[in-house]
Amino acid sequence: MDRPTDDDAALMLAWVAGDAASFPLLYSRQKDRLYRFILRSVRQREMAEEIFQETWSRAIAARERYQPGARFSTWLLQIAHNLIVDAFRRQRPESTGETYDAAVASHPGDESNQPEHALSDFQQRRRLQQAIDGLPGEQRVAFLLRMENELTIEEIGEVTGVGRETAKSRLRYAMNRIRELMTP
Repeated sequence: MDRPTDDDAALMLAWVAGDAASFPLLYSRQKDRLYRFILRSVRQREMAEEIFQETWSRAIAARERYQPGARFSTWLLQIAHNLIVDAFRRQRPESTGETYDAAVASHPGDESNQPEHALSDFQQRRRLQQAIDGLPGEQRVAFLLRMENELTIEEIGEVTGVGRETAKSRLRYAMNRIRELMTP
């Protein structure tokens, strides 16, 4: 998986300047990470797909106003986060109790064909996903932005529209809660 870099900002600026080939590359670098963040935040596939499409539509519409002051991925995640907040304001999602294992990236298990290892790995991933799903919304978003998107505390604050200390606090509470739930 490509890690977002300043190359993403350069691709965006090249696209804005008329290099049509830059956008498909930028999209391919960002799409999986963006979709996974949205899906794991809203936990409803249909809503995630709508927000994913709207995020890209808004990014395209705002391309002339894009400023590379922050990483492109941070700017894109901020658009997505704002749409997620708006979606939750419009409708409160039902808690279905479903797991979202399909949204979690698949990690190859131990190749030794030992069923107890595969089951143990599966149980650990499932416990982690349930722990993440059980976090309050703001903490879950902070956790996902840090662990899956490797954003800094400052970038998490920028994406979520809160100060550094609030972002740091949300992440700390999330990490403590995950640790607590994962400890046997």
